[in-house]
Amino acid sequence: MDDRVKLKVMGITYSQIQNGAYALVLAEENGDRRIPIIIGTAEAQSIAIRLEHLTPPRPMTHDLFASFAQGFGIRLREVFVYHYEDGVFSSELLFDDGTRQIRIDSRTSDAIAIALRTQSPIYTTEKIISEAGIIFQEEPKEKKKEETKTAAGVADRASAFGMEGKRAALSKCAGAMWRCERKRRRKKAERAKRGACNGRRDSCADCKGNV
Repeated sequence: MDDRVKLKVMGITYSQIQNGAYALVLAEENGDRRIPIIIGTAEAQSIAIRLEHLTPPRPMTHDLFASFAQGFGIRLREVFVYHYEDGVFSSELLFDDGTRQIRIDSRTSDAIAIALRTQSPIYTTEKIISEAGIIFQEEPKEKKKEETKTAAGVADRASAFGMEGKRAALSKCAGAMWRCERKRRRKKAERAKRGACNGRRDSCADCKGNV
């Protein structure tokens, strides 16, 4: 396909438009356009850990998938971000076992996490990068280097964690991401429980006698 554009993973940062989410930034390999993609906490952690070449204590889901494919002689040839609509990106994985090729639909965040583990190329269309791409203005070289060399916005946030090493800062950040997510889920569950008996407290077994 002549209109395909090769991408590279530029990094991850906190989303400015969706609370509790992260933005995966894909960059045009031979150009200035960037594509920000909103992803969840778990996927952000998985991608960030791989970008920093860290090894988790136990394999993560994307590590397991990559190991499974490798064990059975299946190669991920490429990731293709083929569709964009209403802020949602759709991707597919092209696998090859030596005798046949098969395409599997995937969330873009999962596809990128697996591609990083298999060193597979990432592509999109000229149409998508024209619609969703953003061209950043040139910044001072020192500032630009600091912002792009690290995943998950760790380098420019390392001081917030009281860490000096980039790898240590990422580990701290990854842990903080999980703690925040667990806290958010607990609060959501508590709100749901309180709402379940709203308006009928006199008949609620948990609330009876405590009205």
